[in-house]
Amino acid sequence: MKKIALVTDSTADLPEEIRTEYDIHVVPLKVRFKDREYLDYEIAGDKFYELLSQSDELPTTSQPSPEDFRRLYEELLEEYDEVVSIHISSGLSGTINAANVAAEKFGNKVHIVDSKTISLGIGLMTMEAAEIIKTGVDAAKVVERLSEVRKNVELLFTLNTLEYLQKGGRIGRVQGIMGTLLNIKPIVRVGDDGIYQTYSKARSQEKALKTIIQAFEDMSRVKKCKMLVVAHGAAEEAGLYLKGALESILGIKAKIFTQVGPIIGVHTGPGTVGAAVLFG
Repeated sequence: MKKIALVTDSTADLPEEIRTEYDIHVVPLKVRFKDREYLDYEIAGDKFYELLSQSDELPTTSQPSPEDFRRLYEELLEEYDEVVSIHISSGLSGTINAANVAAEKFGNKVHIVDSKTISLGIGLMTMEAAEIIKTGVDAAKVVERLSEVRKNVELLFTLNTLEYLQKGGRIGRVQGIMGTLLNIKPIVRVGDDGIYQTYSKARSQEKALKTIIQAFEDMSRVKKCKMLVVAHGAAEEAGLYLKGALESILGIKAKIFTQVGPIIGVHTGPGTVGAAVLFG
């Protein structure tokens, strides 16, 4: 049986204990506040959101280089026979392009997977990949099965403000200003094409969270929930509310409750709350 290493990037927002439990290797992205640059995991969530609130300029993010990936793959292939590398949607970041460039050096030993999702959606796929690897299949089979896993991952989150999407160029200025003035809280999902989609809109965070809860309850009537994860951006109270409600409705404890990391947080801002569910 071949030994398979599992790699993802830091946008998966996986806590350290989960990375250790599932033997997941992580390539970090970077966030820069003016003249200070941090690797994703070098700056804790609380500190990041504090800096974000104090900054008069939106921090910038940058993806890993092909060389960053090459070094890790080379190191892993000294111990493992193959690598499965799962990354943020190609529709939202160029990270996977760098991974593909690096993988070319290693022939068919490195297998790159476009998760077509973000944050804990990637986390769910990566954890499920670890479980598939335990069954003893080869890397090509892991990749094949992950295409089915992606179809059963649903991620929904709500933003407290459209300011950060607007500043980051993800939505138009007028739309961002009008949304803020009207106190609109969008509920967002990542579609099958790996691009942000507006699932719904609400006039308060409470109503937005209830929309998310209702959506997952409706889904659970036709599909069984296999794993639940919940995340927030400097909104622990709202995150705990969502976690408790979903645990009650879905009949399963959240595998992860964490804070959204800097890379995703730059674009979503404080007050973001969401959940991802793996059905199966």
